[in-house]
Amino acid sequence: MASSSSSLSLLQPLHSLSSSTLFFSQPSFHFSSSLKPHKSKRLNLSKSLTLRFALTESDSTKPLETEPSSKSLLLQLSKCFDLPSDYFRQLPNDLRLDLNDAAFDLSNGPVIVECGQELGEILLNLSRAWEQADASTSRSLVEKLPELESSLTDGAKSAFGKRLISAGKRFQGMGQYGKGELQKIAKAMITTGGVLSANTSSVSVSNESKSGTRMFKFGELQVAVSPQKAYAGAAIAFIYGILSWQISQGIQSIPENSLQYANDNALLIGKSLRGSLLALFYASTVLSGFTTVGLILLAKQLSSEKE
Repeated sequence: MASSSSSLSLLQPLHSLSSSTLFFSQPSFHFSSSLKPHKSKRLNLSKSLTLRFALTESDSTKPLETEPSSKSLLLQLSKCFDLPSDYFRQLPNDLRLDLNDAAFDLSNGPVIVECGQELGEILLNLSRAWEQADASTSRSLVEKLPELESSLTDGAKSAFGKRLISAGKRFQGMGQYGKGELQKIAKAMITTGGVLSANTSSVSVSNESKSGTRMFKFGELQVAVSPQKAYAGAAIAFIYGILSWQISQGIQSIPENSLQYANDNALLIGKSLRGSLLALFYASTVLSGFTTVGLILLAKQLSSEKE
């Protein structure tokens, strides 16, 4: 019995030792199991990143909203000119002057060379209609523009767009009048001109605005001035100034006592005529000098713009 009891006493610590070993082994099990949530979080994070990237890529592959075509904008512009036949005639004098300026900007320069024969003639006729305040003719001419859009070259579209923008700014400067028709025209012209110019931005500048010419308009007369013409005009003005100076000196060198007059009235007429001729030729000499200098400066400016 003593031996059995001693054996039991020896076994009891072993049991307690095994239970303690089991007690400490449990935290290691819990520690290893605690790593699993981190791994699942990483998987969820990678999935979310992959999903976001896929959504971003799908959004970037969506087609962008297409801008309105130039033909549709020209159709809208033609609708803006659907005005009463006497609309332009009823404008105040200051707005009529702005309308004439818009007509000048629309057809200024070598319009047929830049825009083509057919479009150039339409723009010239349209500018004349604006100068004459003819709204009905203006409407019929603008309605022809959408049909020509497909046949225009890139250079013609670019030049046409710039002319529309320039003339549209003139309409924009007229302010509010009536029901806002002028502002609608201005907005349509500027928008259409911007689209036409933006689509042909790669056109060489040498075929467009850098032609080295400048248009001067005197009523219905238009004169294109190039550097060569400006230098030629300066030479002619210089020669005319020299002739005017020599004539004035010749008149002045004639002594008054050398001329014989029938009576006192003829003497007074002769003296007044002599003074008028001297004033005329002296003024011609001065004006010829200013014209020579101005044309030379203009020729240099045009040459620098052409380069």
